[in-house]
Amino acid sequence: MLATWGSRGDVEPLAGLAVALRELGAEATVCAPPDDDFEALLARAGVPLVPLGPSVKSVVAAPKPPSGQAAFELAPRLVAARFETLGAVAQGADAIVATGLMPAGARDVADKLGIGYVLACFHLGGIPSQHFSPGARPGTPSPEGETDRRVLWEHDAERVNALYGPALNRERAAIGLPPIDNVRDYVLTDHPWLAADPTLCPSKGLTELDVVQTGAWILPDDRPLPSDVEVFLAAGDPPVYVGFGSMAAYAPKGIAELAIEACRAHGRRVLLSRGWAGLDLADEGKDCLVVGEINQQALFPRVAAVVHHGGAGTTTTAARAGTPQVVVPLIADQPYWAARVAALGIGAAHERSAPTTESLAAALEIALRPETRAEAARVGGAVTTDGATVAAKLLMSQSTGR
Repeated sequence: MLATWGSRGDVEPLAGLAVALRELGAEATVCAPPDDDFEALLARAGVPLVPLGPSVKSVVAAPKPPSGQAAFELAPRLVAARFETLGAVAQGADAIVATGLMPAGARDVADKLGIGYVLACFHLGGIPSQHFSPGARPGTPSPEGETDRRVLWEHDAERVNALYGPALNRERAAIGLPPIDNVRDYVLTDHPWLAADPTLCPSKGLTELDVVQTGAWILPDDRPLPSDVEVFLAAGDPPVYVGFGSMAAYAPKGIAELAIEACRAHGRRVLLSRGWAGLDLADEGKDCLVVGEINQQALFPRVAAVVHHGGAGTTTTAARAGTPQVVVPLIADQPYWAARVAALGIGAAHERSAPTTESLAAALEIALRPETRAEAARVGGAVTTDGATVAAKLLMSQSTGR
């Protein structure tokens, strides 16, 4: 059983892992939010879907980002959904692999059923005891002190306990399990898996936990590009792709128009992805084309640069393509990926202030430099593509005791 609740960046890797497990002869089912996009994604991969919790779009597509009160309302709903859904469908499974937004409830069900449990992260930000800044090269001490970082992680544990503790312990009591004092550390375990490429997201020496780094879980995509996209690509120099994925309420105001004008300042055409924010064109210029859900693995090697929000999946796909990036981080792990892109020299990290045409054009100037493209191509050749297979083999060996 592969369980998650989060954006596409949380669901698609599980589809990739499910396909890898299937190729090794195992059965895998994904428990994920009942969003239409995710249902279509898993259907394309031929992976069974069991709905888990509310749809993500219903939570994040409101006019404004969710409030703190909304988080305290959502957390117990997700805990209850995991106990109910996983408790029903994980009977007879060998293991539960949990990812996404703090999957409190998954390990509890696994413990009750006496089956294996793995917590997987897609970036280092969710793993305690990190001693280095995200943008630093491996082996370079962080400017923040170790003591300060430990204090932050202690506060994080208190925050997780406040959000999830009461609901989790009620559900545990209902199935005869004792209470948990530290929800976060119980969910993480001492051996979390890191499903991220080691070049893009190095982990050695960055945490006290015994992290198993498998590489990113990539779902192969062989879909052809739409005919209008092929015509657009053939009509001129490589365009710049602009997309903010499932960032709806978080997308900067006017980001489509700002990004298009920044690209035009460099004489570049634009492929604009609608995404959950519903981005669209402000004018009918022939130098722009709006696209919906599309095969990024096929598209990214054919564009001049990728301007995006900094999700783990988009960052990895662009890096794997050898294409320079401009990351405009908004929330969660996105500042981490922005810093890594800049540190590796494969693109630019936009400053954390509200983007303007000028600031985006300045970042794009860095991404479009020949030396940036050369470095992006070099790093792209080092990005691993077998992370899902590595993880699948590990799961199989653990299940069979080999």
